[in-house]
Amino acid sequence: MAIGAKKGGHGEAEENVFWTTMADLMLGLSIVFMTLFVLAMTGFTQETIKVQETQIQASQEIVEKLKEADIDAEVDKFTGNVKISDLQLFELNSYTLTPQGKAYLDKFIPIYIDTIYSKEILRDNITNIVVQGHTDSHTFAGLKTEEEQFAKNMELSLMRANSVAEYALKTGYDKKNSEMLRKMLVVEGKSFSEPILDANGKEDFAKSRRVEMKVRVKARNFTEVFGFKYGDN
Repeated sequence: MAIGAKKGGHGEAEENVFWTTMADLMLGLSIVFMTLFVLAMTGFTQETIKVQETQIQASQEIVEKLKEADIDAEVDKFTGNVKISDLQLFELNSYTLTPQGKAYLDKFIPIYIDTIYSKEILRDNITNIVVQGHTDSHTFAGLKTEEEQFAKNMELSLMRANSVAEYALKTGYDKKNSEMLRKMLVVEGKSFSEPILDANGKEDFAKSRRVEMKVRVKARNFTEVFGFKYGDN
């Protein structure tokens, strides 16, 4: 009986030591992770706020300059993303820029590109300048299937975006930005996948047919905040 009691006490002591050690380990890990989390979020937030503030400033400048130049475009005052009606640029169902469309881009592109690239912190955080083509669900509605219609609209929207991007490179923007623009410029054809809706939630066909210019800003992650690189020891 005495021996049995002694073994039980020893096992209980070992179990207590185990759980104490695990608790200390978990507490230590929690403190480390919380510290890293706070540091990461602080660095991320400060940099992100600066970029966002600059992006808003650039957007507001674009709005003012387009207004002064009497250029009709819908500009997001926070992101600088721009929506341009297809009627400003193309004939119906065509991807060839009209003379009016070229004249429009001759005025619009230098304002847009030069304003964005004039902001150093924004310029350094841009990953892409995207030209997106969009159509509506009425375009090519006579085709046999919706899949065929979607594909035909995707082709048209992509070709329209490409026409705008190609001509943009020929406009009178500050050519010191040429190399950077060529690296960042991307074209996309969205077909009728992202329609503009009216107040009643129905597709606004005229507004859905558009070309958009978008600025994509890099997303900073944990490794960037601390200057780590993959493969670092």
